[in-house]
Amino acid sequence: MAFATYLIWGLMPLYLLLVHQVPPFEFVGWRIVFTLPLCLLLVAVLRQGAALKAALAWPVLRLLTISALLVGVNWMVYIAAVQTGHVLATSIGYYMNPLANVVAGTLFLKERLSPAQWLAVALAGVGVSFLAWDARDTLWIGLTLAVSFSAYGLVRKLAPVESLAGLTVETMVLMPLALGIVWWFAVAPAGSALGVDLSSSLLIAFSGVMTAVPLLLFAYAARRMDYSTLGMVQFLSPTIVFILGLFVFNEPLKPAQLACFLLIWAAIAVFMWDLWNQRRRRLAQQAPA
Repeated sequence: MAFATYLIWGLMPLYLLLVHQVPPFEFVGWRIVFTLPLCLLLVAVLRQGAALKAALAWPVLRLLTISALLVGVNWMVYIAAVQTGHVLATSIGYYMNPLANVVAGTLFLKERLSPAQWLAVALAGVGVSFLAWDARDTLWIGLTLAVSFSAYGLVRKLAPVESLAGLTVETMVLMPLALGIVWWFAVAPAGSALGVDLSSSLLIAFSGVMTAVPLLLFAYAARRMDYSTLGMVQFLSPTIVFILGLFVFNEPLKPAQLACFLLIWAAIAVFMWDLWNQRRRRLAQQAPA
């Protein structure tokens, strides 16, 4: 589920390219508007009404309100950056995000990394620092994306609610803001982007699927995996975005970006090798004599 999540998010710029004519903030509004009905439909079909009711209780609702605001900020910055031609800046943010997850996992969840895994984190940190230094003018984009989504994932991991009920409540929290945004654009001189033509309207409506599916998978995976490990898997997503930025959006490749790419994939190899060795040792210990 984690791999599926990051594959979808990695390919997201291709979808955003199809709706580039929609103003970023209006698109965030429609994204929320079309996500909530899909979530409510799934709640009804999967008979999760009791879980949704439990998620609306104040102790859980308070956490989900925080996570909703965090993911809302993340969406706005990400979409605005992609639609204004800063795809690699978003890639930097999501390269920083796994490192933020490791920090959050060790500080707040008391997760422990092996020496080999700390080596992997150090390699990735050096690589990301090269990339960040080379893109100082847009570094705020990456930092905002990394911090907001790492905090979002941490809150969702701590919130005692399953993925569907949690996402449904989050979209409920954001719905008044979303309706205000789409109304603002509808009464503006340029008018609403929805309804201009059938194809663009269908693509805008599809944002509900593109939002709900990966977030449901992410929340499910985050509740069941070490947050640090989930973060390392996340390197898949910015790597795909990085490749798209080069070959689809035609952004130039700089030496610092290439160095970052090589160091991060070396870090992933070390981290996964260590996880594999740990798994083999556990299996060996569990095997009958």
